[in-house]
Amino acid sequence: MLKELFERFRQGHHTTVYPDKYPGVYERYRGTPKIDSSKCVDNCKACIDACPTEVISNDNGRVKIDLGNCLFCVECERACPEGAIRYTKDLYCCANKREDLVVSDEGLKLASAMEEKLVKLYQGSFAIRQVSAGGCMGCESECNATQNIVFDSTRFGINIVASPRHADAIMVTGPVSENMKLALEKTYKSVPKPTIVIAAGACAIAGGPFRGNPEQHNGADGTVPVDLYIPGCPPHPITIVDGLLRLLGYQVPAGEATKV
Repeated sequence: MLKELFERFRQGHHTTVYPDKYPGVYERYRGTPKIDSSKCVDNCKACIDACPTEVISNDNGRVKIDLGNCLFCVECERACPEGAIRYTKDLYCCANKREDLVVSDEGLKLASAMEEKLVKLYQGSFAIRQVSAGGCMGCESECNATQNIVFDSTRFGINIVASPRHADAIMVTGPVSENMKLALEKTYKSVPKPTIVIAAGACAIAGGPFRGNPEQHNGADGTVPVDLYIPGCPPHPITIVDGLLRLLGYQVPAGEATKV
């Protein structure tokens, strides 16, 4: 036992400093994009042509990116000859409404807290049942990572549970394949009311690269009502935790490409 204790002291503190300070990310991390449409010239549309999921539009000279189905592949950034699109190291990009996931020159509107009575009910004790509705295990792995010693969402009372009967919310990943639609509906009905629904990842928000395929349903909100959207392919664990804390009414920071 003493050997284990000494080893634990030797390793030191591993849990991220978030939300007290911005956590470090690796150099190639692709976070929330920042747009400067003033740099666009001659309506070139190079970014629109380069996007594999067709989430970029040009509205009277203003570039907009729908992060709901964005894969963060940065092909638009590479294609833009003037640098009008730049992917930042910003980890914060969750929203309450689908339309709020559209980022423009003004930045991205971040998620806000649920109604006060629910904040009082759930803050400090929030149980989530994770539902993989046809996911590739990318988003599922990042959801699981929120519980490890580095990101440790349990310090905020956020836990992933095994049964929907023990849950306050469900976190959906995957595009909701035809074979998982009924399972998702039954899970939603099994969670005690009020049921909070979180869509994590591009597939769960809008179908991701599978959008339009007849064997899936273009994300969760065609089957169940969604309260929190967490973009990414897959989303970073801090992005997931950040979205949950915003929903639960915690005071958390904004980034350079976002607004509260």
